[in-house]
Amino acid sequence: MDIYEAMGLLGAILSSLTFLPQVVRTWKIKSAEDLSMGMLVIVFCSTIVWLIYGFALWLIPVIIANTAIFTLSLTLIYFKITFKRNKTKVGS
Repeated sequence: MDIYEAMGLLGAILSSLTFLPQVVRTWKIKSAEDLSMGMLVIVFCSTIVWLIYGFALWLIPVIIANTAIFTLSLTLIYFKITFKRNKTKVGS
C-alpha cells in the first residue's frame, strides 16, 4: 500500500464517520425534526452515483466511504419518517 492509497482509505474512513454523530443523536432523542429531508435525499442520491462510479473503476476508498454514507443517510431518512409518524400518533 502506497501513501496515496493510505490517504484515500483514511479519507474514506473519516468521510464515513461524518453522519455517525447525527445518527446517534437522532436515535437518542427520537426526533429528526431539525433535519432537512431535502438534504438527506440529495446525500442519499449522491452516494448512489458515487457507488456506481466506485464500482465501475473499482476504487475501494470511494466504495467504502459511500457505502457507509449511503447506510447512514438511509437510516436518517428512516428516522425522519418514523419519528415524525410516531410523534403524530402520540400527539393524537
